[in-house]
Amino acid sequence: MISEVLKREVIACLNILNSGGIILYPTDTIWGIGCDATRPEAVSRIYRIKKRIGSKSQIVLLDSPKKLPIYVEHIPLITWDLLKNITTPLTIIYPKGKNLAHNLLGEDGSIAIRIPDHEFCRELVKEFGKPIVSTSANLSGKDSPHAFSDINPAIIRQVDYTVGINHDTLTPSRASRMIKIYDNGEFNVIRP
Repeated sequence: MISEVLKREVIACLNILNSGGIILYPTDTIWGIGCDATRPEAVSRIYRIKKRIGSKSQIVLLDSPKKLPIYVEHIPLITWDLLKNITTPLTIIYPKGKNLAHNLLGEDGSIAIRIPDHEFCRELVKEFGKPIVSTSANLSGKDSPHAFSDINPAIIRQVDYTVGINHDTLTPSRASRMIKIYDNGEFNVIRP
């Protein structure tokens, strides 16, 4: 059961996400900027906030592997082994995404999905009922923030809500491991 503080933060975020807004929130890796992953206009706004070109895809969070078939056209069998055996934060790039904002997908139609091991993130995604964008809370080309104090004030000013937990906590020193899986079951490590 989650604490009252987490419940209040989840409710506040749900109000923003349901209205198409942008949140700034802690994850199991680094601080992230997020929105409803099914709303292209919200995704476009994140690109503008980060000053990032729209052809670079972003990561989305799900709360459970059981939901992958809703958002991934084909799930190669190797996926289940990777999810079961890799215990550090893992983002998998799947060959073809579906039911997501078109501007989240890579140029080849792929989608990057992570299932976070973070109480707040899991609860938020579960209660929201849809995937949430999770892109680093930095301007494009700049270092990712490992503490709330590292986040550029320009980003903080442009989001609609900043989660009020973990402001004094350092996150892990790196983003998630990233693996790209192909339809034939082969895969490449994109980020170790």
